[in-house]
Amino acid sequence: MGTMDNLISLVNKIQRACTALGDQGEDSALPSLWDSLPAIAVVGGQSSGKSSVLESIVGKDFLPRGSGIVTRRPLVLQLHKIDEGREYAEFMHLPRKRFTDFALVRKEIQDETDRETGRSKAISPVPIHLSIYSPNVVNLTLIDLPGLTKVAVEGQPESIVADIENMVRSYIEKPNCIILAISPANQDLATSDAIKISRDVDPKGERTFGVLTKIDLMDKGTDAVDILEGRSYKLQYPWVGVVNRSQAEINKSVDMIAARRKEREYFANTPEYKHLANRMGSEYLGKMLSKHLESVIKARIPGIQSLINKTIAELEGELARLGKPIAADAGGKLYSIMEICRIFDQIYKEHLDGVRPGGEKIYYVFDNQLPAALKRLQFDKNLSMENVRKLITEADGYQPHLIAPEQGYRRLIESSLVSIKGPTEAAVDAVHAILKELVQKAISETELKQYPTLRVEVGNAAFESLDRMREESKKATLKLVDMECSYLTVDFFRKLPQDIEKGGNPTHSIFDRYNDSYLRRIGSTVLAYVSMVCASLRNSIPKSIVYCQVREAKRSLLDHFFTELGAKETKQLSSLLDEDPAVMERRASLAKRLELYRNAQAEIDAVAWAK
Repeated sequence: MGTMDNLISLVNKIQRACTALGDQGEDSALPSLWDSLPAIAVVGGQSSGKSSVLESIVGKDFLPRGSGIVTRRPLVLQLHKIDEGREYAEFMHLPRKRFTDFALVRKEIQDETDRETGRSKAISPVPIHLSIYSPNVVNLTLIDLPGLTKVAVEGQPESIVADIENMVRSYIEKPNCIILAISPANQDLATSDAIKISRDVDPKGERTFGVLTKIDLMDKGTDAVDILEGRSYKLQYPWVGVVNRSQAEINKSVDMIAARRKEREYFANTPEYKHLANRMGSEYLGKMLSKHLESVIKARIPGIQSLINKTIAELEGELARLGKPIAADAGGKLYSIMEICRIFDQIYKEHLDGVRPGGEKIYYVFDNQLPAALKRLQFDKNLSMENVRKLITEADGYQPHLIAPEQGYRRLIESSLVSIKGPTEAAVDAVHAILKELVQKAISETELKQYPTLRVEVGNAAFESLDRMREESKKATLKLVDMECSYLTVDFFRKLPQDIEKGGNPTHSIFDRYNDSYLRRIGSTVLAYVSMVCASLRNSIPKSIVYCQVREAKRSLLDHFFTELGAKETKQLSSLLDEDPAVMERRASLAKRLELYRNAQAEIDAVAWAK
């Protein structure tokens, strides 16, 4: 097998794979591989002799004949030359079945068309692939399209005329399509369906080959020389004339090989066509198309390779975005869930530890929010003169204090310290809010976004854990404030100057002690003490919060969830991994196409290296 044969069979392989994977480019978003492959499409009106030309190139009767639209699906006809042996045919939809009787091939084409389109005589764009192996063919692939028609026949939908035209057009408008336009010589070329439609899509005639059939049936005294020499309708490539078997010969099923010989003699012996005889006839047409297809494929290979590589990259990228598919068994499911949660947990920790952003917000609470809130408490207001007087008098009851207003001091200090509980709770809540926000962030950065139910469950479990931690943290942190209330630092008061040493006269009436300067001094003493406690709490509150909330969140955010997970049945596990069905379908179809493109890549690389 020379490289050239490789090229055509290479394209055959890829086209088969495209059909098998449903990638004829109808519905795929990416430019489909099918459209990038050079192909020869055969177009002609219903009575143009299109079937006869194909049968003549193949050297076998194998196409359905009859009135009405016979070809209702594209037929990808792949011809393979073999050195010797019996001719046989194979359909892609019936692998391993060899047809040596070509009458059965004809029947199978009809049956397979009905399977796809129903018996309704409607048409379908899904191709039938037929390979023919024979010593009498050249390596060539042709796509036979339904014959163009002007009117619908009995039992066909009204739209059939337009449907066929649209299908033909969808094939031949692709720039990689080579058009084999078949027109009968016994009708005016201006009315030829094939020429009309190919002129629309290829106005310069750069990829159209003209074939003229039924030359022997022209009216007496007329000939086809003007057409065959390209004067009537100019195309870039020379026209080819063919003479097929007459209906009578077909009915007698005259051997094709004999018919080819007869055709050769006709051109050689008819005076008008003698000078063109070397480029006339079906045999020449087949060889010429085979050579042309090879050269086009050769030129296109680098372009096809780059399309394939680009598409593979796009498919791999999208698959990576969709994430891995789920295992079927319980163990696999459990493992998947644990693995996804482990990654989530890891990412969450990274947010707190500063590998990822977010953790710094917690420091901001301690460094800005808490101090600002403590400042706003304005203890000095609480320790205004009348407040001090009121509290001390109340604390004294019926017996005014003798030396120092012990009870009064305690009440003043307590009433100030209690107000610290507000900012303390606020700090716990602020950190809680940040921890929750980071849960959402970490979820969106993992595969959890793929599985709605699991995402909700993990989110809820994490929030419940954080809520528990917040409660613990509130208890512990408020205890710090309560501790300060329940035991005052004795040293602080020991160091205070005593009244007597100040030269206070104990013989003064006890009630002089309530004078302003005395009360002011009590106020400033209390303020100094409260400020000292406040400064110390400002350091210990963050420690408590980090210990109870941040450290715990890092240690045991999903512990409870994992415990429950172990007890779940397969069914419940499955329901946690319920992907959006659209995503599952998309993944399957992407994987299928990726396989197609990877195979194509391997096939093409093999041929490209062989050159």
